[in-house]
Amino acid sequence: MLGKVVALSKRASHQISKINHTQLKLLEGIGVEGDVHAGKTVKHRSRVAIDPNQPNLRQVHLIHSELFEELLSKGFQISAGQMGENITTQGIKLLELPKDTLLYIGEQAIVKITGLRNPCHQLNGLQEGLLKAVLDKDEQGNLIRKAGIMGIVLRGGSIALDDVIRIELPPLPFLPLERV
Repeated sequence: MLGKVVALSKRASHQISKINHTQLKLLEGIGVEGDVHAGKTVKHRSRVAIDPNQPNLRQVHLIHSELFEELLSKGFQISAGQMGENITTQGIKLLELPKDTLLYIGEQAIVKITGLRNPCHQLNGLQEGLLKAVLDKDEQGNLIRKAGIMGIVLRGGSIALDDVIRIELPPLPFLPLERV
């Protein structure tokens, strides 16, 4: 399975939206160089308040560009980086990948998927109702989180727009993605 990078974003300060770039450097065990969420321990403020020493399973945030098309059909105009993602992908059903899937991005970087992003109320600051728009329920009434996935950097390297993303599934049995 292959996909590609269609946008790259980072920001050095805590704000929901990130600034688009043509290239990012991923640092092994840290995350995106120059991004506020980079680090070995958790950097998201809500998680730091609970336990600042817990491992950072949210070093890299990925969203599929197809989500923006879905949101547009619901009246939301969202562009890459606005929802806080670092890497915007195309051609990969990110939400269907199992936990521990490896994403080989560009020539060197490897990101290991840790789980689902748990979207927060800050999304409503972009456009009212956006939080509800990225949440859904399946036939059994289980919550579906559509706001992307999170990962850690296993091997660093520079990544750029249009880089190919190769997917390596973990050994069976597959574990479903849960919020991290």
